[in-house]
Amino acid sequence: MRKLIYAINLTIDGCFDHTKVNGDDAMLEYWTQVLREADLLIYGRITYQLMVPYWPDVAKNRTMPKAGIEFADTFDSLDKVVFSRSLASTEDKKTRIINTDLQAAIRTLKQEPGKDMLLGGVALPSQLIALGLVDEFLFVVHPVIAGEGKRLMEGIDLREKVPLTLIDSKTLQSGRVALRYKGLH
Repeated sequence: MRKLIYAINLTIDGCFDHTKVNGDDAMLEYWTQVLREADLLIYGRITYQLMVPYWPDVAKNRTMPKAGIEFADTFDSLDKVVFSRSLASTEDKKTRIINTDLQAAIRTLKQEPGKDMLLGGVALPSQLIALGLVDEFLFVVHPVIAGEGKRLMEGIDLREKVPLTLIDSKTLQSGRVALRYKGLH
């Protein structure tokens, strides 16, 4: 069975706003390697529309240094699923839209053959965490205190705590720390 891995960048104080974290080549190289270990990216509409067409455009137009282009190429090569009731279509031929029962759809995707699946964003992952469907959590913590902005899991009502076990950690250049946890469900 394929694993569903929630992957996100955060500040030390838990802010997930992409404008509060700045990337560098080492971070892009790390995320590129993470992408290469998966074959499906899963998003809600808002995060999907932040990622696409931005990264496919970078891949097409070669508008970044080498690490950014490698990330963009890898991102663009992967199949994507976007869960949305409002998005009717997408120009990306590698993307399919699912607007049916979230829980059933994720269970079906887990049963399909393939590599692990990466889950991004906040609202959709929060729902899937509450349903007990996220197998691993990958947080890249940036060495900055945002002091403002939405925090991860803010306003999410879990029926019970979600215990996690650290399975890997890696310190990147510039002090970012990648923490990978396995859920105990």
